[in-house]
Amino acid sequence: MLMEKNKIYELDAQEYNLKLAEALKKIPEFKSPDWIAFVKSGSAKERPIDDENFWYKRAASILRQIYRRGSVGVNRLRTKYGSKKNRGMKPERFRKAGGKIIRTILQQADAAGFTEIQKHARGIRNKKPGRVLTQRGKEFLEKLS
Repeated sequence: MLMEKNKIYELDAQEYNLKLAEALKKIPEFKSPDWIAFVKSGSAKERPIDDENFWYKRAASILRQIYRRGSVGVNRLRTKYGSKKNRGMKPERFRKAGGKIIRTILQQADAAGFTEIQKHARGIRNKKPGRVLTQRGKEFLEKLS
């Protein structure tokens, strides 16, 4: 019996994230907060976010990252979405992304039942703390592929 490959990995990431973002717009728990028009996505950015669908695209990307990596925390996602800060004449340096956007998206995913918090278990090496997908979340992501 051959194992069926997962279609999420076969699809182009950008194409899949756009599909997932459109699907997340229909879920009532995922909604863009009012303050998103005034904030930057990190300290390395110079201007606030101007994409009206940014919230859903970032949420789709975060859910895909959790699917790929298993257990993911806010700090790891801050590093993933960080960028280099332009410091004028000085060399550029890497800065992490802001945590508020990521944290709020993860809280919305928890409310929708897609993710849950996994605590660190003593004596088990491969079980790391962070957010993991629930069965409902996995089914939702695989249904779109």
